[in-house]
Amino acid sequence: MRRRGFFFLGLVVLLMALGAGGLVLASRLTGPSGACNRPDTGPPRPGTSVRTLVSLGQERCYLLHLPKGGMPEGQRALVLSLHGFAERPRYHEIITGWNRIADREGLVVVYPQGTGRPLRWTASDVQFVRDLVAEVERLVSIDRQRVYVNGLSNGGAMTHRLACEAADLVAAAGMVAAPVAELPDGCMPSRPVPIVAFHGTGDSVVDYWGSPREPAPPGGSFSYLPAPVWTANWAARNGCAPEPESIPPSGDTSGVRYTRCEAGVEVVFYTIDGGGHTWPGGTPIPLVGKTTRDIDASEVMWQFFARFRLDAP
Repeated sequence: MRRRGFFFLGLVVLLMALGAGGLVLASRLTGPSGACNRPDTGPPRPGTSVRTLVSLGQERCYLLHLPKGGMPEGQRALVLSLHGFAERPRYHEIITGWNRIADREGLVVVYPQGTGRPLRWTASDVQFVRDLVAEVERLVSIDRQRVYVNGLSNGGAMTHRLACEAADLVAAAGMVAAPVAELPDGCMPSRPVPIVAFHGTGDSVVDYWGSPREPAPPGGSFSYLPAPVWTANWAARNGCAPEPESIPPSGDTSGVRYTRCEAGVEVVFYTIDGGGHTWPGGTPIPLVGKTTRDIDASEVMWQFFARFRLDAP
């Protein structure tokens, strides 16, 4: 069943790449419902449950994962992980492997669901994420100083927007294969934001070097920056030293680290040589290129996130 699910996801991504007709078919395959079919209404229990809330007058859905060993005492860090375009939270949950880290480290992990056909993230979802964090805080004990967000593809682009527009909420952010574009009103975070990012040079869905890709998705034209450029932009935004430090290569993975930033933050960017439109170290997705085993994006993100808090001096 799991193999069939990943073949289905790979087929959807391939259809997206084929053009407008493929997008229509992908929309029909994915549908809008995703995780919402049978929400849980009782108190959260260890493991993953389906939850709903109302945000901006619309019922929204998300998966809530609590450590399987039970919630440790005290407030726990919260990790939000955003799915890609036309993907569903259940697939994203398996692809990223965040549950394994949550069970080991005692984290709360949330997989929100986007809207539309196919499922996606939009500017209005900044408020949804704010409402979602408040709702999770009502259900379980979380540390509002340790709320972290990450995402794949369109979810990575939404993570970039959250870092720009909700820096008062998000302590650090991580992006994988993100098509990051300049926001219409610019990116003016209220504080320096620690950033960690990953992108493969063999990504045929979101080009490492940026592109005004055709055909455009629903809603108009779509252009985005080269991955090394938008990460350097974050370094400049955070007041980091202009020249990054090199991270020694490991297999097909190399990277750079921008340091001496304001408020002690960092910007780290990993390049996956030949990597596809996949989650490094995660469960491979058929048809969209190589998934490296030389780095685990979720593990690296957690090690990075754990160093930062909103209230850090």
